Amino acid sequence: MAEGTILATIQKERDERGSNRRSASGLLRGVASYPAPVTFPFVVASILLLWEGLVRWQDYPAFILPGPLAVAGKTLTLASNGILWKHAQVTLLEIVLGLLLGVSLALILGYLLGKSQTLDRLLSPYIVASQTVPVVAIAPLLIIWFGNGLLSKVLITGIIVFFPTLVSTIVGIRGVDPDLHDLMRSLRASRSQLFFKLELPAALPVLFGGLKLSVILAIVGAVVGEFVGADVGLGFLINLGRGVLDTPMIFVAVLALVVIAQTLYLGISALENYYLRWRK
Repeated sequence: MAEGTILATIQKERDERGSNRRSASGLLRGVASYPAPVTFPFVVASILLLWEGLVRWQDYPAFILPGPLAVAGKTLTLASNGILWKHAQVTLLEIVLGLLLGVSLALILGYLLGKSQTLDRLLSPYIVASQTVPVVAIAPLLIIWFGNGLLSKVLITGIIVFFPTLVSTIVGIRGVDPDLHDLMRSLRASRSQLFFKLELPAALPVLFGGLKLSVILAIVGAVVGEFVGADVGLGFLINLGRGVLDTPMIFVAVLALVVIAQTLYLGISALENYYLRWRK
């Protein structure tokens, strides 16, 4: 009996160790499969601790480097009185409309240039030359010509997102396998069938890459326009905070821009995963 009890105890301990090893292995596989979501809280906590430690160690005043608690308090204040949402929604509207304008024009022109070598040789030098002018340099002109309202910010944003989407569209359309083109033509596919059944699906991976870059650049364009001339928006909020030495306000506006950028980027990634699920 005693020997049987000892053997049962040993077997139980082995089973528990095996279960623990399997749990640890499962956790490691989960971290390896989804590293960003799993490690994100730890990374944020580490940054906040280092940030607070630096402020306390150097004893920085709030107008030079505020601590996380000061920024959190300012965020709650601006959110509770509606100021943060008021400025954020204006910037978000500028970003979305600028994206729609720039991406739509780039997709149409990119398709035409991708299909026609002659048109590409004719227009490409002028398009490239237009992109050599920094947007920051022409933003004041657009503000003068179209005012400091919504239109000028949408135009600035549209200009800055136009070129990446244009290039990705041309590359995507030209990357379609010519043999598949010949196959579709042999099956007497119409032009619309050729586009929706072959060219668009084949170009989507490259197009989504350009869209991801355009989303980030759209935020830059909106903020540049608000820096140059605006009375509302997160860029205006940053300028206001700089003028009155309210550094926590600047941090709040920058963090709001980060949240907008991450949200739009994740939205494009979700669309990419949905429309390209056939590749998996």
